[in-house]
Amino acid sequence: MEKFFVQNFGCRATQADGAALESLLGAKGLHAAGERAVADLVVLNTCTVTASADDEVRQTIRRVHRENPAARILVTGCYAQRAPDELAAMPGVEWVVGNSHKTQIAELVTSTPYHGNIHVGDIFAQHDFLSAPVEDAAGDRTRPNLKIQDGCSNRCSFCIIPFVRGRSRSAPVAQVVEQVRSLARRYREIVLSGINLGRWGREPGSQMRLAGLIRLLLDETEVARLRLSSIEPMDLSDDLLGLMADSPRIAKHVHAPLQSGCDRTLRRMHRKYRPRHYADRISKACALMPDAAIGADVMVGFPGESGADFEESRRFIENLPFTYLHVFTYSERPGTLAAEDPDPVPIPVRKERNRILRELAAAKNREFRERMVGKVLSAVTLSEPRTALTENYLKLELAEYREPNAMVEVRIGSLTSTGLHEAVPAEMLLVVR
Repeated sequence: MEKFFVQNFGCRATQADGAALESLLGAKGLHAAGERAVADLVVLNTCTVTASADDEVRQTIRRVHRENPAARILVTGCYAQRAPDELAAMPGVEWVVGNSHKTQIAELVTSTPYHGNIHVGDIFAQHDFLSAPVEDAAGDRTRPNLKIQDGCSNRCSFCIIPFVRGRSRSAPVAQVVEQVRSLARRYREIVLSGINLGRWGREPGSQMRLAGLIRLLLDETEVARLRLSSIEPMDLSDDLLGLMADSPRIAKHVHAPLQSGCDRTLRRMHRKYRPRHYADRISKACALMPDAAIGADVMVGFPGESGADFEESRRFIENLPFTYLHVFTYSERPGTLAAEDPDPVPIPVRKERNRILRELAAAKNREFRERMVGKVLSAVTLSEPRTALTENYLKLELAEYREPNAMVEVRIGSLTSTGLHEAVPAEMLLVVR
């Protein structure tokens, strides 16, 4: 076996795992293939957060086996942890390796001589931390994502992630500092991420929390800008928000999962906050950072969500200063409490509620972008020509070409359909005339 190909599904954490796997396989003397069709080993690093995610993995397995029947297929990740026998029964699958054994993959594929290997154990006994920097989730090559936390110790009734990722665990301080220091030599913006990022440093005996780690990174590295990915509302402490507001090297961008603005629904989801707690944190963030991006994950169609429940959630969302939303339609996950609920919301109703919130989100986003016209915003230029991302998470079309991976100050001139245009400099207008 000489050439391998790793394909990642799902979230940034999965992509970080995949990057680490590539490094481990390379250290064993294997070489990365440019495409699946020429690989001797195809590693499918899976997601299982929804039924459609599972479907995508199964379709990919069939496609790989059809297009490259000589390839040995290894399925790993969250789906592998949840349903190993189901995957092992599929034609072409030689190994199924759960997250519990993911760090052993390089040894397994280079030393095990027989077929039908399933390696899945107790994920809650997992203490290893697997991670390597990866490109941005959208494929941009100028904003690497660094996973510094894995697992989740919450037990939300709709979520399978704790059972496939294990308990919350943090990357060691020295490792994070060294990785950020190394990345900062090549990149202007670095995105810190995790399954439950705000829980970094919360293990028993730890003396440092996320805000302390960020201060250390600002003090000991030359990173131009740090961006924090999703943080649960109860982890948006005054200390963390104050640090984000005070430091010009932290992107003014808060993403706090909401799921629902209805108190009854949040309780049934087993979320650890009430709407008033959430509103308090968002209000604090906006008071400190008036032009910040404020985003949330919102779920519609949770079992038992009545029309009144949805309307309560919609009004709550309408009254908060969100600049964008990620709206998800509830999908039953076997093995979760919510999947056993005897009162499912009809699919057409779920879809209609999704549409309503997406339209609300689009209106809020446009209103936010209109407020930016005439202002000067800091942005990092992307690999896509004449494109940048502002620190408050808006896609920006530049008036003229600038080298990728640069930090620029840009005056906003107008809106695009989904983002912003840079104001045309006066000297360019003279040339046009």
